[in-house]
Amino acid sequence: MALVCALSNEVPEKPCVAPSSGNVFERRLIEKFIKENGSKDPINGEPLEIEQLVDINIAQPVKAKPPSATSVPAILKALQDEWDAVMLNSFTLRQQLQTTRQELSHALYQHDAACRVIARLTKEVNAAREALSALKPQAGVTPSAPPSALTPNSLAQNPIQPSPNAQTTPQALVLAEPIGMTDEIINKLNENSNHLTTERKKRGKTVPEGLNPVDEVKGFEMKASQSGLHSASVPGILCVDVFQADDSKILTGGMDKMAIVSNRSTEQIVSQLKGHTKKVSHAVYHTSRDVAFTASADCTVATWNVPEASCSNVIKAHALPVTGLSLHATGDYILSCSEDKHWAFSDINSGQVISKVSESGDHTLTCAQFHPDGLIFSVGTSDAMVKIWDLKFTSNNAVATFPGHSGPISAISFSENGYYLATSADDAQIKLWDLRKLKNFKTIQLDSQYEVKSLAFDQSGTYLSVAGSDIRVYLCKQWDELCILTDHSSLATGVKFGNNADFVCSSSMDRTLKIFGSSSYEQKR
Repeated sequence: MALVCALSNEVPEKPCVAPSSGNVFERRLIEKFIKENGSKDPINGEPLEIEQLVDINIAQPVKAKPPSATSVPAILKALQDEWDAVMLNSFTLRQQLQTTRQELSHALYQHDAACRVIARLTKEVNAAREALSALKPQAGVTPSAPPSALTPNSLAQNPIQPSPNAQTTPQALVLAEPIGMTDEIINKLNENSNHLTTERKKRGKTVPEGLNPVDEVKGFEMKASQSGLHSASVPGILCVDVFQADDSKILTGGMDKMAIVSNRSTEQIVSQLKGHTKKVSHAVYHTSRDVAFTASADCTVATWNVPEASCSNVIKAHALPVTGLSLHATGDYILSCSEDKHWAFSDINSGQVISKVSESGDHTLTCAQFHPDGLIFSVGTSDAMVKIWDLKFTSNNAVATFPGHSGPISAISFSENGYYLATSADDAQIKLWDLRKLKNFKTIQLDSQYEVKSLAFDQSGTYLSVAGSDIRVYLCKQWDELCILTDHSSLATGVKFGNNADFVCSSSMDRTLKIFGSSSYEQKR
C-alpha cells in the first residue's frame, strides 16, 4: 500500500511521520504548516515540533507517464530516440577505445626502449665494476698471485697438494688418506681444552671490558656498503668472516670462485685469493695469523697466506662439494664436512687428513662447527638432525643427537660460554640447546617464509646474530630481539660480529658486504 500525505492526499516525495498522531506527511508541507500555524499537529492539534518529525526511507515512486506517451506513435518515437542515443554512445566508446589502444602501443614501445637502455647501462656498469675491482689491489696491499703460483715449491714433495686451480672433477679427484689420530695429537687437544675451559670460566663471571652495551646494539644501522669486491658477472657473496687480531680485515667468498680480503676502514681490497674452480661456499679467517681457509664446491679446502695472496696447501679429503668449515681452537687443525656424508679433521700446516668419518644413514652433512674448547664439534644433516661428535672417539657414532627441526640444518653456532648451541634449519626456527642437559630450552619462531643462512655469537657470548631474509641481533639469556636490519636487497648469506660487538658485517646474494654499527661506530673505527 502506497503512503499518502494526510494534507495533500498525494504520494509524498520525502515522507515523514508525526509521533503525536502517527500520520504521514510530505515534509515540505508539514514544515510549512508548523511555521505558519505554530507547533501543533494539523490532525489532532497536539504539540509538534519540526525536530520530532521522523523521516521514512522508501523507494522513490515512479511517476506515471503522461497520456500523450502511451500511444503507439509516441512509443515508437521513444524507442527510436533510445536507439539513437545508444548508437551515439557506442560510437563515442569506439573512438575512446581506439585512442586508448594507440596510447598503450606508444607506452609499450617506450617501455621496451627503456628496458633496452637499462640493460645496456647495467652491462656497462658491471664491466666498470669488474675493472674497478681489478684496480683496487694496486691501491691496497698485494696483488693476487697467478694460478701457477698456488702450489708452492716447499710443498712440491707432497703428492697430495697440487694447485687448487687444477681443473679437477669429483670423479678425477684423488683423495688423501687419513693418517689417524695419534696420542700426541690427543694430548695436545686435551691440554688445549683444559686451558680454554679454565679461561672461559674465568671470563664468564664478568662482562668483558669494552663490550658494546645493549642500547648501542639496539641502535645499529648501516654504516658502509661495499659492492665491488666480487665479480658482477656472477652475482652472490656466500660467506664472511672477520680477522679477530685485526677486525678491520674481512674475508668473503663468492660465486665467482674467489675469496677476497678487504679493509673495512679504507674500503680497499687487501688480497684476492684465486684458485678454486667452483664457488667458494665457506671462508674462515685464522684467529691470530694472517691466514685464511676456503672451502669450495670443487671438493677442496685451501689454506692461504693473505699478505702474499698465495695458497700454501690444499686439503683433498672429500669427493663431493664441501658444505661446512670450522677452525679448531688451537689454530692448527680444521674441520670440514661434505655432501659425500663424511666429516674430516685435518692439519692446516701439512695439509694432511688426520681423521675422516662417514655419517651413518643415507643423508648428507650440511654444516659443521667446533665447540670453543675444541674436543667436541657439531654437524648438521640433511634429515634435520644435529649431532655432537667427540674427536677422541671418531670410530664410534655421535655422542649426542638433537632432533627437533623439520628441515635440513642450515647453520650451527656454539656460544663462547660453552653451554649453548644455536641451530637453524629450513623450518624458520632457531633452536637453542643446553649442552649440559642435552635439551632444547628455547625456540625462536620466525616468519613462515623466513630463511636462515647463518648464525653467529659474538666473542663474549652476549649477542646472537642471524642472517637470512634479513639481519637480526638477539640478546642472549633473555633472547630479546634487539634490532632488525633490512638493508640487503637479496638473501643474506653470512654474518659475523666485530671485536666487542662494535659492529656486525654481513654478506648477501646482492653482491654487497655491509657493515652495521651504532652512532659511535665512526669513533671506534
